[in-house]
Amino acid sequence: MPVTVLLVDDEPLVRAGLRAVLAAQPDIEVVGEAADGAAVIPLVRSLRPDVVAMDVRMPLLDGIEATRAVLRTVAEPPKILVVTTFEDDEYVYEALRAGADGFLLKRSRPEEIVHAVRLVAAGDSLLFPASVRQLAARYGTGRAAAEPLAGARLTEREAEVLRLMARGLTNAEIAAGLVVGAETVKSHVSAVLAKLGARDRTQAVIAAYESGFVAPR
Repeated sequence: MPVTVLLVDDEPLVRAGLRAVLAAQPDIEVVGEAADGAAVIPLVRSLRPDVVAMDVRMPLLDGIEATRAVLRTVAEPPKILVVTTFEDDEYVYEALRAGADGFLLKRSRPEEIVHAVRLVAAGDSLLFPASVRQLAARYGTGRAAAEPLAGARLTEREAEVLRLMARGLTNAEIAAGLVVGAETVKSHVSAVLAKLGARDRTQAVIAAYESGFVAPR
């Protein structure tokens, strides 16, 4: 089954460019478009996309609030990929904190756009880990106390897995590094997400940075 994508951007040329790049892939299907975040929820409910590629800045409802709205109201929400002009934008970090799964620069090369959609859809790795670390260092310092992460009571192995997740390693890479099976790593990752109350790896890693569990620098 192809990865289905909903495009949300107030610039028609951006949507057209993304559609052209993604529709050329045999394993990706663009199922719809919208010009503002205010239209996202009804489209998500009717089209059931796997991924929403959404501009972070839009006139009526921006990508941050649209992300929050989707995650709050849709029972099985799609992955959300924020599309932005500047990678060091605080809006991007706020969108990630709100629940977005990753971000994509509008100037990205076609192969990078395709890779980002596939990676976010798969959900077993952190998209642009170095950039997420830089955003956390700039905007996340002091956001959260250490207690919530300490209260999660991660096991020693789960803590080790979280640190490797923060480095951007995939489940397969973590398994190879720890010399364990891929299913074992998948179980550890699931346990980490559950204990942290995180939707996915991105939110878990941000929590690790903001609590000081992992140093963003």
